[in-house]
Formats: sequence, structure tokens, C-alpha cells
Amino acid sequence: MMRFDLISAVPEILVSPISYSIIKRARDKGIVEIYLHNLHDYGEGKYRQIDDKPYGGGSGMVLKPEPIYKCVRKLQEEREYDEIIVTSAKGEIFNQNEAKRLSLLKNIIIICGHYKGIDQRVIDLLKAKEISIGKFVLSGGELPALVIVDAVIRLLPGAIGDSESALTDSFIDDDYIEPPIYTRPQEFLGLKVPDILVSGDHNKIKEWKEKFSSKVD
Repeated sequence: MMRFDLISAVPEILVSPISYSIIKRARDKGIVEIYLHNLHDYGEGKYRQIDDKPYGGGSGMVLKPEPIYKCVRKLQEEREYDEIIVTSAKGEIFNQNEAKRLSLLKNIIIICGHYKGIDQRVIDLLKAKEISIGKFVLSGGELPALVIVDAVIRLLPGAIGDSESALTDSFIDDDYIEPPIYTRPQEFLGLKVPDILVSGDHNKIKEWKEKFSSKVD
């Protein structure tokens, strides 16, 4: 069984998405476990502080290293983790090959960035890998964490009913995506399904799909 531990300043954002659809079914089947950890539980002082102003000036707040480090160390005392990930706009761009690599692991921690970001020292100390889902900035790292979790879980055996589906969905690899797809009715508002797809000639259909697969720039 695979396990994800998601560490967040606002774990409530994560509750609903992991409670429905493929992720929920995978959890119900015992294929994956997902645990949410509230960073405020590891905060300091009366008000459970988890952030502070950045050294060197600048706007925004930075997640302090102590709460994150405490939470991760507590988890590591309970089990061994294969990977620690920090969601960060400046991280390595997430892709299908990375999803495949992560799907072969057993225990993964994902630390959701928030505010201005995370104190670099805790990233260095934990040897965490920074991952981004694109060159843009979000309010927090919870949505990128969910993207990673969803992409990985759908690759786990038994998570999707059709065993071939996860391997042929959208991205066949990181260079090509699948061709246009169609379903019934055969004609809709004057537009018809390409004749080749209803011909029954599997070899020609395969050639058509290969021809019209799109290359990702």
C-alpha cells in the first residue's frame, strides 16, 4: 500500500478532493492511504505561530522552519519515507515521467508551500525535492499537492477499472498526447466522427491515431 502524508497550513482545502472519485475509491480499496497534517499543530507559542517576516526585507510572510521540521521528524520516527516533496513555483516542473517514478515508491511526504514560501534551511536539511506544476504563482501549495497525488494514484494497479486506461490517458509520454477522441452520436450538429474510426479496420485506426497524436512543445 502506498502512503501520502500532506503537510499544510490549511489542510481543510485538501479534505474534499481526496474524498471523491478515483482517489476515494483507491483509498476505499486499500490501495493508498492519505494523511493530512495541520502545520499549526506544530506552531510555536500561545498562538501557534508558523510564519514570520523574511530576512532582508520584502513583502509577504515566510513559513518558519521549526514547525515543518518537527512534523516531518515525527513522521520519520514512525516510518521510513522514500521522498519528501515541497510544492514550490521555483521547483522542477512536474510531468508524467515524474508521476510514474513516484508511483513506484511507498511512502511520500508532500509539504505544501504557503505565503511567500518556505525557509530554505528546512528544505536543505530535509533534502526535499521542490516540484512545480507550472511557472505561475498560486495562493498556496495545496492545489499542486493534489495534482501530484491524483496523477500518481491513477497509475497504481487497481486504482482505475480499466487497467489500460492510466497508461493511455492523455499523455502517452512526455512528448506526445493522444489524438482527438469521439463517442456517440456518430453525427452531432453536422459534424461527423472521422470515417476511419467507425471502419472497424484496427490497423488503419492505429495509423490514424499515430498520425494525429499531437507533439507537446
